[in-house]
Amino acid sequence: MGGGQLRLAAPLALAAAVCCAADLRAAPTRHPAPPPAPVASEGVTGDGILVLRPPVPEQVLLRAGTFTMGSDDADFADAMSLCRLEPRRDDCKEEWFAAEQSAHQVYLSDFWLDRREVTVARYRPCVAASVCAAPPYAEGGERFDRPEYPVVLVSWNDARRFCAWAGGRLPTEAEWERAARGLSDAAHTGRRYPWGDVYNPFLSNHGAFAVEDLDAGDGFLELAPVGSFPDGRTPDGIEDLAGNAQEWVADWFAPEYPKADAVNPKGPDMGDRRVVRGGGYPHPRTRLRGAARDRESPSDRAPWIGFRCARDG
Repeated sequence: MGGGQLRLAAPLALAAAVCCAADLRAAPTRHPAPPPAPVASEGVTGDGILVLRPPVPEQVLLRAGTFTMGSDDADFADAMSLCRLEPRRDDCKEEWFAAEQSAHQVYLSDFWLDRREVTVARYRPCVAASVCAAPPYAEGGERFDRPEYPVVLVSWNDARRFCAWAGGRLPTEAEWERAARGLSDAAHTGRRYPWGDVYNPFLSNHGAFAVEDLDAGDGFLELAPVGSFPDGRTPDGIEDLAGNAQEWVADWFAPEYPKADAVNPKGPDMGDRRVVRGGGYPHPRTRLRGAARDRESPSDRAPWIGFRCARDG
């Protein structure tokens, strides 16, 4: 466990602190699909030594461009309005959304992103290769150990190690938000949710800001198999960016964004928490917004936190 915190019960309240340059765009170029990852390691089994190849999932190429990262005053007001639609509306606090303020323009180069979250089935060969740590399912999380589920109860260090073994890396916070919100232009600063601007409770595996935060109204009380909400995918075809499993990203958490526009930002150089994005199955609509931010210690494990991998374009 490495001293990290293991949490197997869903949270009962919304956590606190959740929360261009004139023309930076370059002409798009054509990119081939990423090549298969090389053999990463060998795993010892009861039958001898097997060479294991990390599976290369279907990925989506997100083209270079500029998007609006963070929330402006109107987005901030919308977040508070959405919170007040929840059963515990009287407990909503503005500071929960402060970390996503200071909207600014970010230019990103081409990058590839996994279409779906890393599953238990995809993660297992890394454990067999003695590269990744096995999730502690036996400590009360056996119900999450299903091959079609996103792998959870993994720390940030586990996620980073798997993506490197698979020939990729964790996405940056900026890359994750660009995937969820899309590019921006003079008419639109980006989507509120991965699927669009209007919340739909049937497009993601979510919870509620209520005394009981689990909500089976979307068809699942806790985790769902990846890809269970195809109508909630982004226009680029990326699934489960809202709900089901919250996702580790590469960056250290900072309580506020830099006010200047940026090119391929990677977050602070140091910190004590790593950013998680997207909300999970116990989280309400405010946490599912593309701009919403949260953070955890890199050694923590929770049944609502997983990850997906990225590659340079």
